[in-house]
Amino acid sequence: MLNDVYSRRILELAADIPLQGTLTDAHGSAKAHSKLCGSTVTVHLKLDGNVVSAFAHEVKACALGQASSSIMGRNVIGSTAEELRALREDMHRMLKTGGAPPSGKWADLALLEPARDLKARHASILLTFDAVVDALAKAEAAGKEQAATAPST
Repeated sequence: MLNDVYSRRILELAADIPLQGTLTDAHGSAKAHSKLCGSTVTVHLKLDGNVVSAFAHEVKACALGQASSSIMGRNVIGSTAEELRALREDMHRMLKTGGAPPSGKWADLALLEPARDLKARHASILLTFDAVVDALAKAEAAGKEQAATAPST
C-alpha cells in the first residue's frame, strides 16, 4: 500500500516544485498549517479579473503535501477563482468520501487517491488548496476595497 501512496511519480513531483518563493506585490496571500503533522504551505497570488495571473508558494510539507503543491504550481496560473474553489471541494470529496479525482489539467491529482486510507496525511495534501482559496478570498476582498475607495471620474 505504501508503494501506491509514495509512487515514483509522487516522489518526482515532490522533488520538483515549481514557482517556489514569494510575490512581494501579491493581491492575496494565505498560510495553511496542519497541527497534526506540522506541514505549512504559504501561497501568494495575483489576479487579472478572476483569473490567477501570477503565483508563488513556500512549501514545508511531507512528500504528499509537496506533491499536491507541485501539481498546484504547474496548473494554477490561468485558472479561475471558481475552478480553484471547485478543485478544493473535489479534493476534499476524493479523500474524505471516495469521490472521483479531478480531471483535465488537474488529472495528476489522481496520484494522491491512494492516500484516501491514510487519514493522517489528508491535512498535508489539502493545505495547498485551502491556502489558495483563502488567498483568493483575500485578493477579491482587496480588489473590492480598492474599487470602493477609488476616486470616481
